[in-house]
Amino acid sequence: MSVRVVIVDDDALVRSGLSLLLDGAHGIRVVALVSDGSGVPAALDAHPADVVLMDLRMPGTDGIAATRAVRARRDPPAVVVLTTFDTADEVEAALHAGASGYLLKDTEPQRIVEAVLAAAAGEPVLSPRVARRLMDATARAGGSRAAARATLDLLTDRERDVVAAIGRGASNADIGRDLYLSLATVKAHVSSILLKLGLENRTQVALLFRDLQ
Repeated sequence: MSVRVVIVDDDALVRSGLSLLLDGAHGIRVVALVSDGSGVPAALDAHPADVVLMDLRMPGTDGIAATRAVRARRDPPAVVVLTTFDTADEVEAALHAGASGYLLKDTEPQRIVEAVLAAAAGEPVLSPRVARRLMDATARAGGSRAAARATLDLLTDRERDVVAAIGRGASNADIGRDLYLSLATVKAHVSSILLKLGLENRTQVALLFRDLQ
């Protein structure tokens, strides 16, 4: 089955270009184009999706608020932010709102396609420059380490191993191979971690792990 995508951007040219790019990619189908964050719930009601490709700064409802609303839905799609802005505050706000990825609009087209497919499979996706912003911000936020450690105390030893692997960017298959676990067991551990920590996705788990470094 194709990965169903909703594109949200206030620029009609960007919406059109992304639609042509993604609809032309194998395994992806664009099901709706939305010009403002406020229109996303209605679009998802009419067109169930696996991934929402979300602009950040839009008139009316911005991408942060729209992402939060999407992730509050029952069985929500993944959200990948696609924007020209990469300040640490905006990146962290988007990820804490529940986005599983953050890409910049100068990203290579094939990388955008790959990111959509990865997000649909539950994998986090970050532009290299965005990842560097997060690393720099984490280095300046040493005071959050104690809070991160206290949070991880809620987990079992094996769950902490899985958190560490996620923080290193490992996929579920990588984690299963390295920890000698079945894929189903890895998925169960990830679900338990998200539930115990009150997090939305693997990207937020990786952010928590970075707070320990």
